[in-house]
Amino acid sequence: MIKEVNKASPNNAPLEDVMVAMDVVDTLRHQQEVVERELDTEGRQQRLLERLTRMYRAQGIEVPEYVLQEGIKALEEERFSYKPVAPSWGTKLAHIWVSRNRWGKPIGVLSLIGAALWGVYFAIEILPERELRSQIPTQISKSVANIKRIAKSPDIVSQAEQLASNARSALSRDNLDAASSELDNLNSMAVQIAQSYTIRVVSRPRESSGVWRIPPGNAKGRNYYLIVEAIDQNNKVVELPILNEENNKTSRTKTWGLRVNEQTFYKIASDKQDDGIIQANKVGYKNSGYLKPEYIVPTTGATISEW
Repeated sequence: MIKEVNKASPNNAPLEDVMVAMDVVDTLRHQQEVVERELDTEGRQQRLLERLTRMYRAQGIEVPEYVLQEGIKALEEERFSYKPVAPSWGTKLAHIWVSRNRWGKPIGVLSLIGAALWGVYFAIEILPERELRSQIPTQISKSVANIKRIAKSPDIVSQAEQLASNARSALSRDNLDAASSELDNLNSMAVQIAQSYTIRVVSRPRESSGVWRIPPGNAKGRNYYLIVEAIDQNNKVVELPILNEENNKTSRTKTWGLRVNEQTFYKIASDKQDDGIIQANKVGYKNSGYLKPEYIVPTTGATISEW
């Protein structure tokens, strides 16, 4: 049972009266048709007051009349009505924060995946590039020093210094690909200048020792080539980069065609035909300290890598 208390103003009403007034408002909202019928005149307002009194008494609750009147007044003034806050950036942020349990986990998973992918990209792409960038200057200096130590010609040193200058210039422009390419050329020169080998005509069973080719654009012409290989001091075949004069492409190979004149070509062919062995099979040599080989047979130095 709710005990009757002294009437008080809405501003300093006891909490119990406020709670009852709120209950009255809630009851009136559920009886909206009754409210619309009874609140249009003062006499009807009295009938609504009596109806509410009977309703609460039927539930065994004694509610003071002034509390019922306060509830009716509160309904008219919409005192206990919820009024949504006007939309704003603040309310949007509040809604996002309140709903964080719904979107927080997916966003967290995506963040972890993104961080993992970035870590892989950093390890595979960025870190090696940084290391390469820091190593290129040292490698350039090292290759140039090796070439200068072995080179037997000032022209070779000049070529090496030009390649080194190109590499450093590309690096200063932040062109890592160009710098790496020039460094590769410099390293290849360092390897090439250090090599020492003999060039001889291939003389093995079921292998060609020479071929002739019809040159591009000249159907009546003939180009003659001896099939040769490079043998180092340990009697091992050396793989070399060979420029194919027919397509201007360079490829690494252990055997290639060396262009000679017709007389030299048939002289070697005759040497092989008498007993299957080419006695005079040496056609050139490459000494350490030089880039190009020296030949002991007439040749243009042109080569092919396939036939």
